[in-house]
Amino acid sequence: MMCEVTPKPKTSRVRMTGSQRREQLVDVSRALFASKGFEGTSVEEIAARAKVSKPVVYEHFGGKEGIYAVVVDREVQRLLGMLTEQLSSGGHPKLIVERSALALLDYIEENTDGFRILVRDSPVAQATGTFSSLIGDVASQVEHILAAQFRARRLDPAAAPMYAQMLVGLIALTGQWWLEARHPAKTEVAAHIVNLAWNGLSGLERSPRLTTTLEKR
Repeated sequence: MMCEVTPKPKTSRVRMTGSQRREQLVDVSRALFASKGFEGTSVEEIAARAKVSKPVVYEHFGGKEGIYAVVVDREVQRLLGMLTEQLSSGGHPKLIVERSALALLDYIEENTDGFRILVRDSPVAQATGTFSSLIGDVASQVEHILAAQFRARRLDPAAAPMYAQMLVGLIALTGQWWLEARHPAKTEVAAHIVNLAWNGLSGLERSPRLTTTLEKR
């Protein structure tokens, strides 16, 4: 006698809400943009990776440019928030430099895909907030800290904006290098950043001159 096989009940996939689908598309796109760049990523790939049709992507973001703008903006706000927290936390300026350097390296370590996206150039990023514009925002905050220190040491506070760009650029470019190198450890990298930056700031001359200029006189 043949045994009857009880058919398994059909399981239906739980339909995502609009916000859940949007977050899924952002996560999928973030990974693709990090590995292939803006130009190398297509709407077809985003849709295929998310297992949806292309119209779904267009419905939520209007196209690749729209979803890229969202991804970049989120990363800018995340990193800017981490750096601003350290810059506004007070304390000795040397400690602020140290915490800020570590904050950037922490972000790179924890959000590698996000940092890769930020440091890449794309037509969309130019309009939505690139890494360079973020650096400008951070430099503006550093400028106020340096200006106060310059006044206390009887240095020209008008030079603070220039030195702020130098200091933030030093940290940012070192971060880009460490993104690929990942050696030495981030705490050691941060210590070297502080060593160069702080010792340089500590020894500032009131009226610096180029050696070649002095030799010609």
